[in-house]
Amino acid sequence: MPSNTPAKNPPEERLVNLVVALMATEQGLTKDTILSSVAGYREQNEAGASKDALEKMFERDKESLRGLGVPIETIGDWADPDDLREARYRVPVSEYELPADIEFSPAEVALLTLAGGVWSQSSMSDDARSGLRKIRALGNTVDEPIIGFSPRISIHEPAFGPLKQAIEQCRTVSFPYLKPGEDAPRARRLRPLALVEYDARWHVYGVDLDVDADRTFLLSRITGDVVVHRQTFPAALREGAGDRALAGLEELAARQRALLEVDPGTEAALRLGRRGFAAEQGIHVPYVDVHIFADELASYGPEVRVVEPAALRDQVIARLEATLAVHGGAR
Repeated sequence: MPSNTPAKNPPEERLVNLVVALMATEQGLTKDTILSSVAGYREQNEAGASKDALEKMFERDKESLRGLGVPIETIGDWADPDDLREARYRVPVSEYELPADIEFSPAEVALLTLAGGVWSQSSMSDDARSGLRKIRALGNTVDEPIIGFSPRISIHEPAFGPLKQAIEQCRTVSFPYLKPGEDAPRARRLRPLALVEYDARWHVYGVDLDVDADRTFLLSRITGDVVVHRQTFPAALREGAGDRALAGLEELAARQRALLEVDPGTEAALRLGRRGFAAEQGIHVPYVDVHIFADELASYGPEVRVVEPAALRDQVIARLEATLAVHGGAR
């Protein structure tokens, strides 16, 4: 690869780097400093990209972030605020501070602590440290902990990225989809309208072109590449699609309720108790997909027993028997 070839930085990563840099200083950063110091721009600059191209990239990124609700301030010359030739940019940290009167319960503090586990100061990269030194060299005050935070959350479903792109571009897609009980995946053609997370799993909602009806597909059952086609559809179809998808999943779950007996004080009681409600014999827990729910229930082992429906109980027993067989046990 030629030495002047810029590194490939995803636009999302560049936007995160820009937000972090603009939050790290009260005085703000000039455009030249951003283009030469912030990862995502710096590589392009060092590879010889024109200043005009970099400035256009920055302007697009700035507008994208503002469209997402990030309050980027532009600070002009104090003597002539309309003179933006040496303007500085910043994201005021005060916009994200919690009011002093907010208090958290012990349970809420525990949840926040768990959420904080996906962040780490030790994740500061060499690039981040280099950028930090450059900003400090300019005499700017930098909040180092902000620079050190780096999210480790990731989307594990390979289909997520292509589907998100197709939704944004209003393009139809096709993909192989394997339903439980079928021997081989079938090709599906879809106008993708929304990606929704429900019950800790990602779903794509849209119009199934083969049946001309709304359908929801589980991303984990897409077994191959998502192909984005050139055929487009009206952007208006996306309006309210996410709400419709979630409403459909919630309606389905409300129609399907399992009666479970769960051992108190166990992991099963903790997890299932949050989603269910008390019954005379145990707890009722709504679910969307019998196969996925059976996988979860089987993972709890003897901590949970399925009273009804019988179809769910049979699926759980089949999984437990298969596990026993793999480990050389006898029924």
